[in-house]
Amino acid sequence: MISLTVNGKEVQGRADKKLLDFLREELRLTATKNGCGTGACGACTVLADGKPVRSCVTPLSKVEGKQVLTVEGLSDREKEVYVFAFAESGAVQCGFCIPGMVLSAKALLDTNNNPNEEETRQAIRGNICRCTGYVKIIKAIEIAAKLLRENTPVPKQNFSGLLGEHIHRVDAAEKTLGTGIFTDDLEFPQMLHASVIRSAYPRARLVKIDPSAALSHTDCKAVLTAKDVPGNIKIGHLEFISDYDVMIAEGGITRFIGDAIALVVCGNKENLEEVKALVKIDYEVLEPMTSPAMALAEGAPLIHNKERNILSREHLVRGNADEVLAKSKHVVNRRYVLPFTEHAFMEPECAIAMPDGAPSEDGVDGLVLYSAGQGIYDEQRECSRMLGIPPQKLRVIGQLVGGAFGGKEDMSVQPHACLAAWILKKPVKVLFSRQESINVHPKRHAMEIEMTTGCDENGKLTAMKAVIVSDTGAYASLGGPVLQRACTHAAGPYNYQVINIEGKAVYTNNIPAGAFRGFGVPQSCFATESNLNLLAEMVGISPWEIRFRNAIRPGQVLPNGQLAGGDVELEACLLALKDIYENANAQGKHAGIACAFKNSGIGVGLPDVSRCIFSVENGKVHIRTSAACIGQGLATLLTQIACQTLGLPPENFFVEAPDTSRAPNSGTTTASRQSLFTGEATRQAALKLKDALDAAGGKLEKLAGQEFYGEYSGVTDPMGSDKQNPVSHVAYGYAATLAIIDGEGKVEKLVAAYDMGSVVNPKAAEGQIEGGLLMGMGYALTEDFPMEGGYPKAKYGTLGLIKAPAAPPMEIILTKPRDPLPVAFGIKGVGELATIPVAPAIAGAYYAKDGNHRTKLPMENTFYKRG
Repeated sequence: MISLTVNGKEVQGRADKKLLDFLREELRLTATKNGCGTGACGACTVLADGKPVRSCVTPLSKVEGKQVLTVEGLSDREKEVYVFAFAESGAVQCGFCIPGMVLSAKALLDTNNNPNEEETRQAIRGNICRCTGYVKIIKAIEIAAKLLRENTPVPKQNFSGLLGEHIHRVDAAEKTLGTGIFTDDLEFPQMLHASVIRSAYPRARLVKIDPSAALSHTDCKAVLTAKDVPGNIKIGHLEFISDYDVMIAEGGITRFIGDAIALVVCGNKENLEEVKALVKIDYEVLEPMTSPAMALAEGAPLIHNKERNILSREHLVRGNADEVLAKSKHVVNRRYVLPFTEHAFMEPECAIAMPDGAPSEDGVDGLVLYSAGQGIYDEQRECSRMLGIPPQKLRVIGQLVGGAFGGKEDMSVQPHACLAAWILKKPVKVLFSRQESINVHPKRHAMEIEMTTGCDENGKLTAMKAVIVSDTGAYASLGGPVLQRACTHAAGPYNYQVINIEGKAVYTNNIPAGAFRGFGVPQSCFATESNLNLLAEMVGISPWEIRFRNAIRPGQVLPNGQLAGGDVELEACLLALKDIYENANAQGKHAGIACAFKNSGIGVGLPDVSRCIFSVENGKVHIRTSAACIGQGLATLLTQIACQTLGLPPENFFVEAPDTSRAPNSGTTTASRQSLFTGEATRQAALKLKDALDAAGGKLEKLAGQEFYGEYSGVTDPMGSDKQNPVSHVAYGYAATLAIIDGEGKVEKLVAAYDMGSVVNPKAAEGQIEGGLLMGMGYALTEDFPMEGGYPKAKYGTLGLIKAPAAPPMEIILTKPRDPLPVAFGIKGVGELATIPVAPAIAGAYYAKDGNHRTKLPMENTFYKRG
């Protein structure tokens, strides 16, 4: 036995256990998070004799006799200070990394209570945050340092909750102190653990599965295969394209290295890998198709029953692009290559399913699923279909989501947890290792884009053509809609109407690609914005000027035919950057600029509805929606909308976690839709409550037990509509981003001006944008997801994620709408938009520096990547 002191209490443990597992599983100190399991992310940071250690790679023997401190062991004063500091600065988003950040901050402040910014950045260099861009975390540590150094009381604040006020996030305390519940923090009596055996090859025929040796292991409870699936073996995020196999059956052909072959269930998770190794699997190895060119070649075998391995096609035409381009004064044609990239959210996927315990009146048992996806009703639909049970028999309860960025829209752990719990009638947890997460969940699509853009002698855009080929990988996921958005946004937020855009999404034997922040638009935006820089040079005007001359303005028509409403503020975004852009150039620095727009809502004629229920319970108003918060601060936004509508302070409201037994279907957290759609549904519910409250003389207690329902549906026109000005989406957000690099090519500063409609919570909005800017910078310069022969060559520590010391200063400018949208107080959202224009802005800065027009990401021959 090994003795150590944890949070002031002497404890003992086994030498062969990692410190992280000991803390979480034996002591139930779950504030310490397992982000990567390899010492790369810092989420598991604790202090040992005052120094930060990564508990996921530290055996107990290394801390024998030492004083170990977790966030739970902070003094009451420290807890109060850090909660205030992180809430006040707006440093909390998904929250998964924050306890580790707090302990790295404590280690710094215990030895240096007045650090400068660079010292603070270095102190958290081992802690990755994928949400915030680090700006507000650094500010939080500065605030905490001042309060602790001066021993002053934490300020008491009373918030009205009205729009535009920086109220503290309603979940700031639980995320800062690690008391909030992520799925892996849950523990149930008699809980089993399950893990999937995945295909050893990207493409192979599964000849035989022999589980006999595994079943003889004393801890093995079951080895489940395709024949054990009671319902539909195929699932898929889009109901009309359910092509993803829950497991591959004997005789079937695998499509990528993440395909599930068998599901092993054990009593103890420590035995899972040992038991999995006992399952004998015979394959007939087949040649994989690892590029669209291979998959489209004549005679290539079909990955699915699709013509020439094409998942979907798009062809957007307005006017005669060939004719107009032939007459244009200046024309640029370039080919761009964009890579797969990994979401790298901090929390690995985890789900727990269990019998619901309720007596069955119809002979069909029910299940409860605890999960952290982007839509509980999606999970209910797909998993109940797999089990062959009515959806209402599967209750899904959403837990805190440790980041997603689109990567948790598809099912991952949920179906297998449900299958094992259904068959074994016990709670079952399925938890991905970080590498399994990297190998399995869909990525940002790799694309090849040929882009042709023309303008007249004054730089006014005339026409564009594009051919976009998207590698959608082994399964559909959201490859069709992603291709569609790449095409519908490819012409940019500019005022011209002649386009010819062809796109196709191609199945390959690579890891699937799906939703990722920006949803196809970062790829096509990079191409179109890069072409604009070349046109500007040919015309003899600046990159800023060509964008200003063409920027869409209210009353003008976008290339997709949609009439721009009075809410459009792209001109204001560009004007906000003009002086900064010109001053940077005057000082001999190198500046690049890019614009972007991104839809709010699914649009293109598809049903898109959000719903909300207000219920008055125990003197509070419960706000009930199924909308998943993936870090954007949705509960705070809905609270502020309620405060604004009802005139009540924030403490009168409680936003419930998503739960299919309590919340109406608010749709998936995708397409930058929740702020607008669920925001408006919340406003509608609040208006009904307001009427009832007025009738009750303003006395909330008189309405106890009553419910008030709100709904909002976005009405749009389908693709290919013959209307002169079809409404493709209910709203768009607009952005202009400026990148300034120094003489070495280091990003010196990012400046972003955003039209996101009415701003609900300024610091939260800034934090979203800062995180998006840094993610866009990584996409441009450092992040990649190499695959060879269908096998990923990436680990979490080699993804190229930017850490705090390399994050540049950022300046955020939020425009004010002159004519806001008439719904949701004019809110449009910014989560996706924040990332999109960053890469072309940085490429433009490098082009200004060395005249090298870079057409491939991540860019080469930069300060960050040589060769």
